[in-house]
Amino acid sequence: MRTVNCQLSIVNYQLSLILFLFVLLAQSGCSSAGSQVEPGPQPSPVVHSTSSLLAPAQPCMGVFVPHILDHTTVAHTAVVGLYESNGAGVAINDLDGDGHLDVVLANLGGPNTILWNRGDLRFEAQQLDHGDSRAVNIVDIDGDGLLDIVFTRRFDKPTLWRNTGQEGDARFVRATLPGVHNPFYSMAWADLNGDGALDLAAASYDTELRKQQGAIFDYRGGGVGVFVYTRDGDGFAGERLANRADALALLLADLNDDGRLDLLVGNDFDRRDYFWLRENDGWAAAELFRATTENTMSFDLGDIDNDGLSALFAADMKPYRQDVPTLAQWLPMMDKMTHPATSADPQRVENVLQVRGPDGRFRNQAYGRMVDATGWSWSAKFGDLDNDGFLDLYVVNGMIAEGLFSHLVGDELVEENQALRNDGRGHFLPAPEWGLGSLASGRGMMMADLNDDGRLDIVVNNLMSPALLFENRLCGGAGLAVDLRWPGSPNPYAIGAQLFLHTDAGIYRRDVRTSSGYLSGDPARIHFGIPAHATPQQLEIRWPDGARSTIEPLAGQTLVTVYRE
Repeated sequence: MRTVNCQLSIVNYQLSLILFLFVLLAQSGCSSAGSQVEPGPQPSPVVHSTSSLLAPAQPCMGVFVPHILDHTTVAHTAVVGLYESNGAGVAINDLDGDGHLDVVLANLGGPNTILWNRGDLRFEAQQLDHGDSRAVNIVDIDGDGLLDIVFTRRFDKPTLWRNTGQEGDARFVRATLPGVHNPFYSMAWADLNGDGALDLAAASYDTELRKQQGAIFDYRGGGVGVFVYTRDGDGFAGERLANRADALALLLADLNDDGRLDLLVGNDFDRRDYFWLRENDGWAAAELFRATTENTMSFDLGDIDNDGLSALFAADMKPYRQDVPTLAQWLPMMDKMTHPATSADPQRVENVLQVRGPDGRFRNQAYGRMVDATGWSWSAKFGDLDNDGFLDLYVVNGMIAEGLFSHLVGDELVEENQALRNDGRGHFLPAPEWGLGSLASGRGMMMADLNDDGRLDIVVNNLMSPALLFENRLCGGAGLAVDLRWPGSPNPYAIGAQLFLHTDAGIYRRDVRTSSGYLSGDPARIHFGIPAHATPQQLEIRWPDGARSTIEPLAGQTLVTVYRE
């Protein structure tokens, strides 16, 4: 009996040891090869930073000053067809590492254009040898520290222009994304599976593909849909999340603050938007909102009342005035665009502003915050335009399409772009005095400080008229620019990081991403506005892998570059 008890004790000890080792391995994050690295707080990395003064601000004028750029997005024919009316995007980033942010403009019937920033708002145009493009992102695809350019194509797979680092015309070499073979419309880039390398989320616009390809398109399955491409060696491996899409907008954003980027796809017409949450190593379809836009043209995310929670703005089509002349212009479209929403169909033909409360739930507050109607809206972006510490909103408008507005001159609905000033409470007021009410037919749009003076400028890629740069000459506080660098990482620009600027007047949040708005690419350089009465105290950085750093002291009107070792 004693021998049996001894053997049982040995067995129990062995089982306990095995269980202990299993728990220890699980807690240490040991996993099989190829499994996802879970995000979460990591030890603080070693960082160092450098600071340089921004250029002295030009004398304030209280307005934006327009400048014509050397690029015009045109259709393939003199008469703009229905789907060519959608225009193309714009992206901004420092392509040659000289410290100045350059501009890339996509085109349909003409060549794409790089506008090299030579300082003081002087640009040198370089044409790339193809157009027929929709979205454009500037992103370091291969992690070599050089920013590449990616265009989505109307009827072909995306095109990569790889940055060689050489000077002149040899800097960019045309290539493809290995393993990416589908025609897409919208896209975004980030590390989606925790391996450090940047992955691609992309979605198609099937209605235009069906019109162009006809029976062939239907034979192939009648849709391309939504894909996530993760890094697979030197190429990409695709996972299809939806068989069909009409995606004018796509955004990667952490919607539930779990440290993982989720996927939002904004569809045109009455195809409902798609939302997927990242869960473990997969994607879970979710219904996050009680109300959504029907013709989703644009997505942007921003902390509009400085409470640490980001709100989601989605743009649609709704006249910003209700007077008789305006409604007469819209009349042929009003029957479709004013159908009532039902409990079974959450879509509304108007802008939606999803504001998250302390309970984590999103609620549409577009009416209460006065942003439900901004016209036939395309790209819509948040940015602190007056450096008062609060995010403002700018929306570009207009529509040209044969037969759609045949009662109007040139088949064109002419509308003013809408600038909306944040009143300091997360509500928005029209700001026509800023001089941003352009009547050109805007499509892609992006904000960035293009003359390094601490104020956000705006570039709009118009359709059938020259692109415009709006130089910010508003009067207000100072600016703080931040560049993140992660040398040796496959993600050297820290795409997916979150920044929190602590000041004695509040905390301001920004995200590092590759795209937002309509078909447009964000710069990796982050801008904060600092009110005249505020003092910056500390910059908190939440890196894409969950590690955290802080930088201090800080000063306004500086560019801070943070290097992670």
